[in-house]
Amino acid sequence: MELSKTEEQLMQYLWKLDKAFMKDLLEIYPEPKPATTTVATLLKRMIGKGFVDYKTYGKSREYYPLVKKEDYFSKHVNGLIKTFFNDSASQFASFFTRKTDLSKEELEALKKIIDTEIKNK
Repeated sequence: MELSKTEEQLMQYLWKLDKAFMKDLLEIYPEPKPATTTVATLLKRMIGKGFVDYKTYGKSREYYPLVKKEDYFSKHVNGLIKTFFNDSASQFASFFTRKTDLSKEELEALKKIIDTEIKNK
């Protein structure tokens, strides 16, 4: 399952806060803030999809993510690689390094990361 754009935005806030009550989520939104009912609907859908859960304290719910940000991001990157780069990570890396405005320092940092991974394999 995937998140819609609005669900993904809310998930970003929840990852940032780690756990949050409705008031915390509403506070973190920029102006114009969504209605409480809108956020509640998004949370309900995200709970149904297995991305979020909550603990109840009296009449309040404290929401928390069930999926780690890194895991969600990794799934998306792997999906992009499969869909747009013939399931080839090297084609993706080639595209990424040629088509982004990486500085020489950033490219050297990437090279160090790759060299370290090669040594670890």
